[in-house]
Amino acid sequence: MKLLVLGGTVFLGRHLVGAALVSGHEVTLFNRGQHNPSAFPKLEKLRGDRNGNLEALRGRRWDAVIDTCGYLPRVVRASGKLLADATDHYTFISSLSVYSDLSSLQIDESTPVGTLEDETVEEITGETYGPLKALCEQAAEEALPGRVLSIRPGLIVGPHDPSDRFTYWPRRVAQGGEVLAPGRPEREIQFIDVRDLAEWTLRMIEGHHTGTYNATGPERPLTMLAFLEACRTASASDARFVWVDQWMLKEEGIEPYTTMPLWIPDAHDTVNCSKAFQEGLMFRLLEETIQDTLAWDTTRPADTEHQAGLSPERESQVLESWHQKA
Repeated sequence: MKLLVLGGTVFLGRHLVGAALVSGHEVTLFNRGQHNPSAFPKLEKLRGDRNGNLEALRGRRWDAVIDTCGYLPRVVRASGKLLADATDHYTFISSLSVYSDLSSLQIDESTPVGTLEDETVEEITGETYGPLKALCEQAAEEALPGRVLSIRPGLIVGPHDPSDRFTYWPRRVAQGGEVLAPGRPEREIQFIDVRDLAEWTLRMIEGHHTGTYNATGPERPLTMLAFLEACRTASASDARFVWVDQWMLKEEGIEPYTTMPLWIPDAHDTVNCSKAFQEGLMFRLLEETIQDTLAWDTTRPADTEHQAGLSPERESQVLESWHQKA
């Protein structure tokens, strides 16, 4: 297949491109060239800006398009309209954040998505990100009716993740000692290895699937305690987990998902992905994801500024306060 990837050099995009090349597909990249411009030196690279400069895409044709970097419906609509006659299939990478109520006990693809009073808003915040992604899905479908595959992943993890929202835990547990663990040990968590997501998405494209799919893992329930214990086993550390109640974390001003990755208070954190499972979404062993992520993390420069997680000083402060009150 001839594939056009919008983006393609950061995290999921680079893994999608890698999977496509392994499968023998011909890949063209379209992006601004600002992130990892030296990646995939042998591929055709079209330069432009989705926010107003799509000229490099005109007069071409591809079997399928993968949109990895659509955040504003206006931008997705413009790309979709321009490519409507240039492709038979359009994959939009969306997000589980589209759902308006993450406290629901059962979330599947039929669950209502978030909305905005003013749909022209283009400031991306914690409140607008999900509804804007939902509007992007609609914009793609309007431009290419019946030809769109919308994938809704949750937390994507693994090597080359720039967010540190998962990497924090293997790194921190490997360091050992007292580790601040958030909330309830039995709370279920979900995430998906970027390589599993990329490989499955490619198979869905090859099969010309359309429609909307939640896509996260694991296949069976995973608790925060089981995850942290797997991190400890993977690094053979002496980590000791200190479970701090969510009221204490809130009192200390700990921000969910950023300052404290994988913790979302008052949310069930799980969605139904059975539709994707029925279409062959599978997962590698958790230990493999942890070990590969940790191995990659050790290759990063020593002065890397981590994007998520507690600093050692802040963790010590919160643990001290917790021990005094417990």
